[in-house]
Order: sequence, then C-alpha cells, then structure tokens
Amino acid sequence: MVTQNILTQERKSKIRWFVAVSTLPLLGVVTAFGVMPQSLTQFAPAQVTSAEIAIPSAEPTSAPAATFWRTEKMSRSDTVDDLLAKLNISDQAASTFLRKSAQAADFRKYAPGKQVMAESTLDGELIALRFTGNAGAQVSITRHDESFMVQTQPAQVEQRVFLRTGVVKSSLFAATDEADLPDVIASQLSDIFGGDIDFHRDLAKGDKFSVIYDMTYSNGQPVRTGRILAAEFINQGTPYRAVYFKTDATHGDYYTPEGKSVHKAFLRSPLEFSRVSSGFSSARMHPVLNRVRAHKGVDYAAPTGTKVKSTADGVVAFSGKMNGFGNVVEIAHQGRYRTVYGHLSRFASGMHKGQAVHQGDIIGYVGMTGLASAPHLHYEFKIDGVQRDPLRVAMPDAKPISAGQKAAFEQSNQALYARLGLMRDINLAKLD
Repeated sequence: MVTQNILTQERKSKIRWFVAVSTLPLLGVVTAFGVMPQSLTQFAPAQVTSAEIAIPSAEPTSAPAATFWRTEKMSRSDTVDDLLAKLNISDQAASTFLRKSAQAADFRKYAPGKQVMAESTLDGELIALRFTGNAGAQVSITRHDESFMVQTQPAQVEQRVFLRTGVVKSSLFAATDEADLPDVIASQLSDIFGGDIDFHRDLAKGDKFSVIYDMTYSNGQPVRTGRILAAEFINQGTPYRAVYFKTDATHGDYYTPEGKSVHKAFLRSPLEFSRVSSGFSSARMHPVLNRVRAHKGVDYAAPTGTKVKSTADGVVAFSGKMNGFGNVVEIAHQGRYRTVYGHLSRFASGMHKGQAVHQGDIIGYVGMTGLASAPHLHYEFKIDGVQRDPLRVAMPDAKPISAGQKAAFEQSNQALYARLGLMRDINLAKLD
C-alpha cells in the first residue's frame, strides 16, 4: 500500500513537471506582448480639411448634322427632277437652280450613263453635287446658305498603253472578246489585216494575235478608246505585223517592219464578222428565180441593219434601186475599178451620186430588198467593167513609206516592234 502511494506521488510529480515545461512558450509570448513599446499600438487622430472648388460651367454642344453621299447614273430619259429623286433629294431651291441657272448648263447637257455624286441632309436638302463634265472637267455644285456655287477644275488627262494577246477558238469576235479587247480595237484589228487575211474564209482555229493600243483617261476614268499602235496576227502559221506611223501632223497609216503599207487599196470584205453565203460562180441556182445563172459577186449573210463599208476611196457613181439588186450603191475607184453593194435595207445618211467616200466609210446597211430570200449583202468587184472574184483577185497596194521618211519611221517604231516581239515570245508561249 505504501509502495502504491509512493508510485502515485511520483506520477503526479512528473505530470506537474511536464505541464510546467509546456507552459513556458505561452508565458514567453505573453511576456513578449507585455514588453512591446506603447508607441506602436497608438495612432494619431485623423484631420479633415474641406475647401470649395470652382467647377467651370459646361458649354452647350450639338452633334453635327448627319449627311449622306449617294451615286447614281444619268439615264437618257431622266429629267433634272428624276435624277434628284434617284439621289433622295427633295429640294426645290436646288431643283430650280439646276433647271434654270446658266451656271448649271453643263449639268443639263450631262451625257447619259455617266455618274453623279450628291451629298444631302437627312431631310433631303442638297449640300453638294459632283460630276465629270462632257469635256472631262470635274464640276462641283456646292450650297452656300440659300445659293449655289459652281466650280470647275480642268480634266486630268493621261494616255495609257495596254497590251493584249489572244487565240482564236471559234471566231475573231469571240477571241477579241475573251482577250478583253474593246470593240473599237477589235474592229481596227480586222481593218489593219483585212487586206491580207479574209476573216470570213481564212481564219483558222489556233490563230493568234498580239495588240498594243492606247486609251485616254480623264480623272482616272476611261473616256476614249484610241488606236492600235502595233499588232501582230499569226494566220495559219504565217505572221503579219503592223505598226502605226504618222506621216504628217494630221495623217498616219499602218506599215510593215519594212515600211510597206499593210492597207491594200481595197479591203477584202465590206462587212465585219459575217460569213460568205454564196461565192463567185459562172453557174449558180438562183434561190428566188429557181434557175441556173451566173453569180458575178459574193454574198455575205448578215442580220438586217449590219453596217456596210466602202472597200476603198472613191466617188459614188450610183445610189438608188437597180433591178433585182434592190437598193444599190456603186462606187468608182481610181478609174479602172468599181464596187457594187446590193440588197441594202437603207442608205447611209446623205448618200448621193458624186459624193466622195473613204475606205471604211459606212455607205449603207444590210437588207433583203430586190430579189433576195434572206438578209445579205451582194458585193461585186469590177476591173475595166468586168466582174472579178473579190476573194481571189490581186488587190493593188497602198503607198509605202517615202524614202525621205524611212529613217524617222525606223527610229520612231523601233521600241514598239521590240515590245511586240517580247509579247510574242512570252505571252504567246503561255497560250501554247
């Protein structure tokens, strides 16, 4: 029993010692907090300062009125008020000014198809009007209170040169269209080589052409298609080349690299892009009379109204009705030669006997007057009064470059021939 009490007291003594040791860190913490300086636990009282600040008064502002720009094309039948309505403009003062003012005369003469730009308010009041005048100048009409001011700036004109190549797959017209050639240039191409190539009969699939031509631009917009400067046409493997050269201040023509005129005295055909429906023959079944008789000319099938050109310079010897040929024009050329154009639907304006005509001039229009079963042109070529086959007869040449101009010709056109050759070597190689 005594022994158990002794063990119990020893156990309690150990427990007291363990608790005492365990509490020392806590006492240390308390002691640490107890000795912390007082200045770290106190804060200075806050001070509040107030003052009046003058705020500038805001000036009343208004947002700028909204305006709108709109562009429209002038139609042939448009009046001034029609165009203003298209531009969403409802402005009586502007309408009166544009219709009656002498300053707005250029606007009233404005060419159909050209663009007009207008700035207006939300209520349809005109602020400004801009367009390109008929002479290519930039015209602006601006509102100033209740009046309008017109300003004109001279046109910024420039010449641009274009290069195109193409290959014939079906017809010349389709090929030039695919090559993005303007119609005027396509017609020039046909005229330039028309003396050497019959585009109705000789054209072949795979024929190739290269063209250098210029166009006039005004204020960045095309205003006129110019002329071919140089061209090459490869027909059934045979190359034909031509370059334009001005022989004096007002006249020019197309010549081969050797200075020979590419223009014959006569064109092979009086029509563009048609087909031969009946050739020259000593015995042909007449489609209307239904009997065999000589056909001393060539018939070109074409729609009624197709333009008919004089194949050479000359003087009108006859213009009127002639037997089964209906409406006919006969032209005398260089004494020995005459050409006849029959079955015309009508004559060109002012056509009369004694009138001078130049190669390529329009003298009439395809029709089917007289004895004809369908619209076509009957064309005859006479030498000393005798009809000859216009598709086969040798045509006289036009005048070549004179000896006195030969050096100027070679110097002037050397660069064009070089560019034409470069196109042939590079661009046509791509087409192959």
